[in-house]
Amino acid sequence: MSLCHEERLYKFLHNNEWKESDTGEVIQIFSPDDKKVVGQVPAMSQLEVDQAIQDTANVQEDWAQQEVNDRAELLHRWADELEKMTDEIGEMIHLEVGKTLSSAKGEVKRTAELVRYTAEEGLRVAGGFMQGGSFPGGKNATKAIVDKVPHGVVLAISPFNYPVNLAAAKIAPALITGNTVIFKPATQGAISGLLMIKALVKAGLPQSVLNTVTGRGSVIGDYVVQHEKIDMISFTGGTDTGQHIAQKASMIPVVLELGGKDPAIVLEDADLKKAAKEIVSGALSYSGQRCTAIKRVIVMDSVADELASLIKEEVDSLTVGKASESANITPMINEKSAQFVVNLIEDAKSKGASVISEGVRDGNLLGATVLDNVTEDMDVAWEEQFGPVIPIMRINSEFEAIRLEKQNKYGLQASIFTKDIENAFAIAEKLHVGTVQINGKTSRGPDHFPFLGVKQSGLGVQGIGRSIDSMLRDKVTVLNFS
Repeated sequence: MSLCHEERLYKFLHNNEWKESDTGEVIQIFSPDDKKVVGQVPAMSQLEVDQAIQDTANVQEDWAQQEVNDRAELLHRWADELEKMTDEIGEMIHLEVGKTLSSAKGEVKRTAELVRYTAEEGLRVAGGFMQGGSFPGGKNATKAIVDKVPHGVVLAISPFNYPVNLAAAKIAPALITGNTVIFKPATQGAISGLLMIKALVKAGLPQSVLNTVTGRGSVIGDYVVQHEKIDMISFTGGTDTGQHIAQKASMIPVVLELGGKDPAIVLEDADLKKAAKEIVSGALSYSGQRCTAIKRVIVMDSVADELASLIKEEVDSLTVGKASESANITPMINEKSAQFVVNLIEDAKSKGASVISEGVRDGNLLGATVLDNVTEDMDVAWEEQFGPVIPIMRINSEFEAIRLEKQNKYGLQASIFTKDIENAFAIAEKLHVGTVQINGKTSRGPDHFPFLGVKQSGLGVQGIGRSIDSMLRDKVTVLNFS
């Protein structure tokens, strides 16, 4: 690697200055790949967090008064700087969260395009005009002007698995709409997020329009969420944390992107080879550490043997190793996460699941495991594994597939594999999920499509246009003419 990161302290941004915490405390971040120290971030105090939020709140009205074209130009320059820093940021994503280098650099490039698209979409925000006479009893002389105005200070909390893309997906819509931002990255992924903000500073970020906070959740987590100057929260992460944030946030708007247990429903007439390829890719990309990963396969019993065999072939062709080796299956983010997956596998085996393919464990590195004949009494049928295991559940009717999905506490996405598109639409209408993919794996993108979860998978809608909408509220001015 070209850069030496070990023991380096990556400072937090406050009023466009990079600072160390007055606490003198730091959090070490270890690479999932080799357990070496990638770097350190400051463990900020509540006082430092308060100062960051206060300063960001103080400049919000001035930022909102800036011409939207000026805000858009800042985002375009940010995208340019991100592209210039692709190697540096990509290497850090690779080291910090264990993605292959090509995947990590791809995330940076994708983020630059997301920021550019957000800048252009933000120019098209429009309010409205209403006439009182259009409602029974209303007066034609009464008019309403409906403006779109920013919430104020947006708290953007990003996850470890896409530390740049999912951070920018919150920050760019907030900035283009005139909000200021407090950015709190996940601890694992924080350095990548700070480097992304370094590109924003290079692009000409006005002072205090965005400040960052890093630290221990036990010290600053609830404090930042409940701060009186935070006007909106956009969070991506685990369902338990998201529910906790929603409770603590009380009366302010919240957008939550949470967990999933996305099923792949395979019917008798499906192209099984295509289904197997899509399932394995969708389930095991980044070792399954994605909310949109396929996390269970629900297949008609008549074709289950053939599908299971094809899935096994696909899985057996994958390489297992370090991200630095560009392996297909790479180490999970930490050993705690790996142990959780192992516990699910062992529970299923003890209750009668058939092991089609079993991955070997080495610390936080797990090879892919395929489990057949998974039944409803097994934890892996319902719990989000967030790791490299594919549970196969056999059914005898489409109604069973619909029932299994509806019983699930999550509702992010689902895939349906069939050649009968009319039937696929009929099933899709009955599924309680945010998105249904037909003859394709579950996936977040493209980034401008609406993205949402129902049940315990989320609250609110994202995707560039919808994210911009979420960062605005209506403000109505009524004109009364005699």
